Amino acid sequence: MRFKQLSRIIALLLTVVLGLLLVTGGSFGKIGQDDDELANRTKLLGYLLREKLRQEHYSRKPFDDTFSTAAFSLFLKQLDSQKRFLLQGDVAELRRFATKIDDEMQSGNVELPFVAGTIMQRRIGEAQKMVEQLFAGKFDFDRDETLETDIDKLDYCINAAALRDRWRKIVKYQTITRYLNLLEDESEALAKKTVTQAALREQAREKTRKKFADYFSRLLEEQPQERVDRYFNAVTRAFDPHSNYLPPKIKEDFDISMRGSLEGIGATLREEDGYIKVIQIIPGSAADRQGQLAADDIILTVAQGRAEPVEITDMRLRDAVSLIRGKKGTEVRLTVKKSDGRKLIIPIIRDVVQIEETFVKSTTLKDSSGNLFGYIRIPSFYRDFKETRNGGDGRNVTDDVRAALETLSREKIAGLIVDLRNNGGGALTDAVAIAGLFIESGPVVQVKDSRDRIQVLRDRDQDIAYRGPMVVLVNKFSASASEILAGALQDYRRALIVGSDHTHGKGTVQTMVDLDRSLSFKGMGKYRPLGALKVTTQKFYRINGESTQERGVIPDIILPDRMKYLKSGEKYSEYALPWDEVAPSPFRRWDKDAKSIDRLKQKSLQRVSANTDFAEIDRDAERARKRSEDTRQSLRIDAIKAERAEENALHPEQAEAAANDRRKAGKSQTAEERRQKWLDELNEDPYLLETINILDDIVAG
Repeated sequence: MRFKQLSRIIALLLTVVLGLLLVTGGSFGKIGQDDDELANRTKLLGYLLREKLRQEHYSRKPFDDTFSTAAFSLFLKQLDSQKRFLLQGDVAELRRFATKIDDEMQSGNVELPFVAGTIMQRRIGEAQKMVEQLFAGKFDFDRDETLETDIDKLDYCINAAALRDRWRKIVKYQTITRYLNLLEDESEALAKKTVTQAALREQAREKTRKKFADYFSRLLEEQPQERVDRYFNAVTRAFDPHSNYLPPKIKEDFDISMRGSLEGIGATLREEDGYIKVIQIIPGSAADRQGQLAADDIILTVAQGRAEPVEITDMRLRDAVSLIRGKKGTEVRLTVKKSDGRKLIIPIIRDVVQIEETFVKSTTLKDSSGNLFGYIRIPSFYRDFKETRNGGDGRNVTDDVRAALETLSREKIAGLIVDLRNNGGGALTDAVAIAGLFIESGPVVQVKDSRDRIQVLRDRDQDIAYRGPMVVLVNKFSASASEILAGALQDYRRALIVGSDHTHGKGTVQTMVDLDRSLSFKGMGKYRPLGALKVTTQKFYRINGESTQERGVIPDIILPDRMKYLKSGEKYSEYALPWDEVAPSPFRRWDKDAKSIDRLKQKSLQRVSANTDFAEIDRDAERARKRSEDTRQSLRIDAIKAERAEENALHPEQAEAAANDRRKAGKSQTAEERRQKWLDELNEDPYLLETINILDDIVAG
């Protein structure tokens, strides 16, 4: 009873304190902000986010100057992500807030997003006039000059003249690119002389001019509330990259997935520092079947078929998604920047997700000696929680893997391959349960919370669904639950892990906090909806004591990777939580049929060195490394033409994939046709073929 009375008193005091904060004019009056409702809502949001981060976040990071500096850096990056607007003087003016964000969060007097918004609106208007003047003049397509494309290598411009020259190069490059695209699209008309190159140049200029006009108009429409939302997102991301403030339109903005819809391409997207970034490709989706869009791609423009592309840099996620969505059978053309710096136009015919492609698939594969091996592809750790909660038998990945193992065991397989490539994770319970299908019993993963309490999740079932030799395939996009399964099987020495030099390295757990439900203060309901906070609350550790965070899982045998030199993974994310260790959990290794990993490595290396497919993968990786380092783009039209021709020669399969996708538009494949296509792809996969060779070595002893 005393506890309840004390709680009510504390709640009443907090209500009074918060009420005093809200009715106080604070800093908004000083910056000309007369919207009292926005001011009070901002103070309320700041208070709730501060308290929830303090209470819930795993790191228990203090609100101090170190935090403030990190939040300011993130805010500045998303404010002018491409350094196209702010001058060095503007940045110097804003830097007075670099160590004050913690104070703003403590006091509720938030100034930075409003001061920054005023500066940005002025600079956007000035840049708009600059670009209009540039299009009124002429571009010299033969002038030998370059444009720096790596934003990290650029500083903010020192004055308006320098900024004008930066914009001149930007619009010149985009006009040249548009002109070259038109030359390709109108090649037949040029041959028939129904159109001239001069006309196409003028058309390219006009279309590029209109694209920038639309771009500026959209930026000038940004509302103060949107700037506040981005400010709070920078605050939460300063704790770690997976903690985010999600505005009220959460259902539209949060990792929008277009699965199960007639409108979708099947990609999970996120707004990150002004860019729209691909996080995951949904198995069985239109994007998955087309094959060119990949995780870590940045989408620059969106076009409806052959219509004019729309620039989506600095666009809100929900607005970008509204452009990408469309009716089944229609084409969307995405201009993307790949992680190695290449730019590519990807045409995708929108379609429904083929549900069966999202589930576990299995087959048998033969080696050259006639040995029969089982293959199981796990695209994600799915589980129908809703159906399970309602007392039904919801479909889940564990049951599907168990059923596949039963079928494969009847085939008398000599070994097993479990493919976790591109598996971004899912239900933790299934990672533990699937590990239990291959071991007698024991710990699988340790979970630690912010109070240093450790829970060990165990397999308690001594039954084993498969006892033979096995290999697990991973890559840099194997994350979260995939890393738990791969790490556990590696620690038990139950399976050999094969693949990229490391998995993604996401070893954290997030919880969604509904801020409306956290609002217990009387009289504050008028400020709803407030959105949600996605906050990191726990961290995963392997049973050997090592975290899967940041480092991921290091395979026993590492194969060549096109992305070898590219910075992909958790360790390259800003303010990621660090790798660390806890005490190992006692477990007994699987010693049956143990083989020398060093011997297997050596034999694999000999084969890989003589393999032409892997040699080409190594060459691609080296080209990607050089491309990522050489970030200066020539602005001579002949040089740009040569670059495009070289890229097309190196990747002819890209044009073929696009052509095939258009040919298949509207044509539905039978389940048997889709399965046969999948089997054909398996037989041409160099990673899978080498994994079969490794299993051969294990079986041979």
